[in-house]
Amino acid sequence: MPSFLYPLPLALVGGLIALPILIHLINMMRHRRVQWAAMEFLLVSQKRNRTWVMFKQLLLLLLRMAALAAVILVVTQPIVKSGLFGGGRQHHLVLLDDSFSMSDHWADKSAFDEAKQMIHRLAVQAAQQPARQELSLLRFSKANQTSHGTRYDLANESVDTGDFVKKLDQALEQIHCSQTSTGPAEALKTAVQLADERGDVESIVYLVSDFRAKDWSNPGELLKLLHKIEDVGGKLMLVNCVDASRPNLAISGLRPARGVRAAGVPLQVEVTVQNYSTVPATSVAVRLDEQGTQRPAIEIDKIEPGRSVTRQFEVRAPSSGQRRISAFLPADTIMLDNVRHSVIDFANGVPVLVIDGGLQSASAKDGDGYYVQSALSQPGPVPTGLRPRIEPPRFLDEHDLDEFPAVWLCNVDRLPAATIDKLTKFVESGGGLAIFVGENTSAQLLKQLYNDGNGLLPAPVEAPVPLLADQAQKSPDMQITNHPLFRIFAGDNNPFIKTVNISQYFAVKKGWKPAEGSTVNIVASARNGAPLVVEKKVGEGRVVAFLTTAGPRWNNWARGNPSFVVTMLELQSYISAGKQLETSRQVGVPWKISIDPKKYLDQVEFALPQEGTGDRVLVRAEPQPKGPAIAKLADTDYAGLYEATLTQRDSTQELLAVAYNVDAAEGDLNALSREQLKAVLPKLNPELLQVGDLFIDSSELQGSNLSQTILFALIFLLMGEQLLAYSASYHPARRQGGAA
Repeated sequence: MPSFLYPLPLALVGGLIALPILIHLINMMRHRRVQWAAMEFLLVSQKRNRTWVMFKQLLLLLLRMAALAAVILVVTQPIVKSGLFGGGRQHHLVLLDDSFSMSDHWADKSAFDEAKQMIHRLAVQAAQQPARQELSLLRFSKANQTSHGTRYDLANESVDTGDFVKKLDQALEQIHCSQTSTGPAEALKTAVQLADERGDVESIVYLVSDFRAKDWSNPGELLKLLHKIEDVGGKLMLVNCVDASRPNLAISGLRPARGVRAAGVPLQVEVTVQNYSTVPATSVAVRLDEQGTQRPAIEIDKIEPGRSVTRQFEVRAPSSGQRRISAFLPADTIMLDNVRHSVIDFANGVPVLVIDGGLQSASAKDGDGYYVQSALSQPGPVPTGLRPRIEPPRFLDEHDLDEFPAVWLCNVDRLPAATIDKLTKFVESGGGLAIFVGENTSAQLLKQLYNDGNGLLPAPVEAPVPLLADQAQKSPDMQITNHPLFRIFAGDNNPFIKTVNISQYFAVKKGWKPAEGSTVNIVASARNGAPLVVEKKVGEGRVVAFLTTAGPRWNNWARGNPSFVVTMLELQSYISAGKQLETSRQVGVPWKISIDPKKYLDQVEFALPQEGTGDRVLVRAEPQPKGPAIAKLADTDYAGLYEATLTQRDSTQELLAVAYNVDAAEGDLNALSREQLKAVLPKLNPELLQVGDLFIDSSELQGSNLSQTILFALIFLLMGEQLLAYSASYHPARRQGGAA
């Protein structure tokens, strides 16, 4: 639809075009009827040619009207738009990728800077259009904050004055790359809704991003959203802000290895560096910081393309409490993924509950529980950090299990159904359970624990059977696998596990095998192939069942064999992992703290990291339908260390800290080319542009002025009108000679 450089009122235009009709009607009113014999003859002749005469007169009238219309068009100068800007009302919705991969920088610019400059150019061009233009700006990270609602930086702003461009520039100056890894899905959902609601306006959706392969290689949901935008009449513009894929290193992990997190006990901490590149990275130095004090750096000789390397270092807390660890890489293409933090809680000692079904007295030294306790709390210069506590089975009925990361059941004969349910909930919530059978163990209890495969016991166990002696003595009685419990004994590293002799064990149901796809695994077998150690994941926790005794009655394992102590310590570490607190969280995930109203006041003060705003925020804990009240900090958009101060009823304060880190996968800068992007967007017709392509010069911006073309058309119209007027009028023939 054309626009006009000098528009005239519609009523005036209509009046001018209708002027020839008015003149024609006035002329008809001036005619008078006169009876005349010669005229009667002419009327008879006219009737014979009336149709042809009327047609020429009508055509003449239309030509005169068209000539006046052409004069008006020459004066108003119509302009026809083509390309990005049409002649009608338009709404430009800009979806801006502000995930931290957009901080990819080269030379003196970054992808995010390029995106902001493109939005500025778009606004300048839109502001020069004669038709009404509107612009909205929405960042990916804001579209993803569903708890706050969609938050536009600009919403349906009219782009009709120079003030708008100034306002936009001020808004762009205030926004920066977020530290999130948010994709385009939520922003596109908003675009679909907006384009559908505003059907009276032509919508142009600009997806301004770096189009990384991790987001677009399999764009199932994104394809559906893009199709919906086109279905509701929206026009798609995909604007790519990067020109190449650049190499990048990222710290993808900083976490404790399996072990006891107790004061005075050495704990191995793992740091993992990922090479997001097509070339090897060499001589990579990882700087370490513990409690604000620099530690010796870790040197990694080489990291292959697309691979990661993990190194360990030892941390030993002199006292209980939280210990803050950080790791740093040298500066490269992306800065945010070059640092990672971790907060590790070290306790005074880790309590372990050992239930001994054969316990006769608290000082009994012949029960299975005693041997487990001795293994877990070995005396010596290096403490284990564990505080095992031996109790009879009735302890499970009378006490809460939340303080224990793991429970050991040794030679238990029976448990009430309510106690089994209690243990099941404990494991499902992350607790660990170790089961050792013995002469007291009843088939009824094992059946209850198995519960047709839905219970805690990993396998259907039937009855104790002897392990017949191997006269040739060629194979160890315990055949281990490459499992975390026995990894230290793999190969010929430790011969002690090979000296374990087993005389009796509980056999599983004949023909039983772990179901395919289940979490049940056979960790170790007897010499005859029968399962001996079986594990199962239940909810967030684990169960490991040993189908022989913990004490030296059905085997000689606990009688002075060092491999028993090592395995029991590994077992405790393995099954208690679900109860160990996370040492870091991902940016953008709310921090929720459970508040016991009997112990704490309901107001929590959160301190945000200095790398972000550094603000302090007071949050009141909200009561929950079930369970304790929850204090929730939703604003966790910056990586760093967050703190929470809890006030107890006696006015003493308790400080908690947690580390937040970016999603290291966002540091994978492998981007799709224009051809690759076309290939993954079948049956779509978006315009694919590089960020520098979105520029329109002044001549294109003004469009095509039709006034000159119309002027030539007017000349031909006037010439045609004169010829037709001559043809339609009466012209007597000239006399050939003078009067006689």
